Amino acid sequence: HVQLVESGGGSVQAGGSLRLSCTHSGYTSSRHCMGWFRQAPGKEREGVAAIDSTGSANYADSVKGRFTISEDNARNTLALQMNSLKPEDTAMYYCAADSDPINLVSGRATYWGQGTQVTVS
Repeated sequence: HVQLVESGGGSVQAGGSLRLSCTHSGYTSSRHCMGWFRQAPGKEREGVAAIDSTGSANYADSVKGRFTISEDNARNTLALQMNSLKPEDTAMYYCAADSDPINLVSGRATYWGQGTQVTVS
């Protein structure tokens, strides 16, 4: 049973930084793919960043150059470093995991965390 637990959200002023973490447990295979999604009130969920089992990452255009996704396999932790935050980055951020690469457009993933709120003012 795979579990994902996000942390690190909070409130920050525009231009500031936050680092989100997602600790995962229960994977029996080292081959897994992970990603971050977000959903603002009244809007559809959108993909932010994803990383596959080879460490290859891809990003939504809206966050390229500002956000960095990384994974520490030794600590079973996925991170999202968010710099130069903008008010439009305000959303609930969710960690997702799957055995196959996660498509940021389709948003399909087998496992999801409960989310962590990011507010940029």
